[in-house]
Parts: sequence; structure tokens; C-alpha cells
Amino acid sequence: MEEMAIMHKPAPTDYPVHKLIRERWSPRAFANTSVPQNVLRSLFEAARWAPSSNNEQPWHYLVATKDEPEEFGKLLACLVEKNQSWAKHAPVLMLSVATTTFVRNGKPNRHALYDTGQAAACLTVQATALGLFVHQMAGFSVEKARETYHIPENAEPVAAMAIGYLGDANSLASDLRERELALTPRKPIGEFVFSGALGHGADWAR
Repeated sequence: MEEMAIMHKPAPTDYPVHKLIRERWSPRAFANTSVPQNVLRSLFEAARWAPSSNNEQPWHYLVATKDEPEEFGKLLACLVEKNQSWAKHAPVLMLSVATTTFVRNGKPNRHALYDTGQAAACLTVQATALGLFVHQMAGFSVEKARETYHIPENAEPVAAMAIGYLGDANSLASDLRERELALTPRKPIGEFVFSGALGHGADWAR
């Protein structure tokens, strides 16, 4: 009988960070375990308190759980085929959407995508604290999402997410399993922290 491969991949950080940041990663193998509604509410409460320009809170989430097979299928169908192959096993799928105009005056909100990303980061850290994992995806059809969910022109589908408890890496296809087991490299901070001009490294970050 094949032994279960449950991955724990704390980030090999160069400098100290909070353990929730070290423990966060994006698996593709999810356990066949539902996420309780009270836990989901905690995730969105974390997103609710993210900072945003003028406190606009431009983020919205379309959510589907395995308990709602029809809704789950609709959201799953928005993903690209490769992501569908593993995301279909996650207990929760979501799509974040950013309203790109300010409610108060209808003018463009150039910070909407940034702010929606901040909300996703807060949600993800809260998920990690609760023993959940979040895999965020660019691999979905914006056009299909717009059509399926009647998303207006002043709103932008941002990212799809699969959420759940960690599963067995052996359940994945071989190519995905290799990616699951591998460590994901990161640039050192000296490559993206600058001073004086873009591209000029800060001395203290080298």
C-alpha cells in the first residue's frame, strides 16, 4: 500500500518572519474534508479588515463549496483545464473580483486590484492560522467568469482560489506531484528592494 505523502514545506527564509508566513504555500492536493461555515466566515472577516484606498473595500468573492455541486461545477468550469484536474478535489473554490470605480463618484479606482490583493493576503494568512491552505490561480477564463456570473464592465475578475485542508500528494498526476514536492525558489530581497532609483539596490538589503 502506498504511503500517504502529506507535505510540510516551511519556507527557508533568509531573515526571521512570522511562522504563518513560513508555513504558507500553495498545494494542489487537498483532503476530502469540508470546511465548516464558521471557519469560512473567519476567512472573510480577515479579508474584511484589509486596508484599502479611501476604505473603498473594492473586493468581492464568488464562493462555491462541494456541498453545492451545481455552483461548484460552475466555478470549476471557469478554470483552465490543467487547474480543473486538481482543483475539482478542493472543498472550496472562490473567485475574487475587484470593482474598478469608486462607489461615491464613479471615477476609476487605480488601487482596486492592489487592495483586492491585500484582502486576499489577509484571508490567506487567516487560513494558514486555521490549518487551511489556499492555492491562488491566474489560470482561469476571465470571459467565462464574466458571462457565468454577470460581472459588469466596471469590475475585474482577479484570481481564482482553491481552499481546503492538506491532502495526499500521491493523489496527483506525476507532473503535478513533482511540482508539489519541490521547493519554490524566491528572489533575495536585494533583487527587489531599491533606494534612490528603481534598479539601484539598497545597501542594507544586499
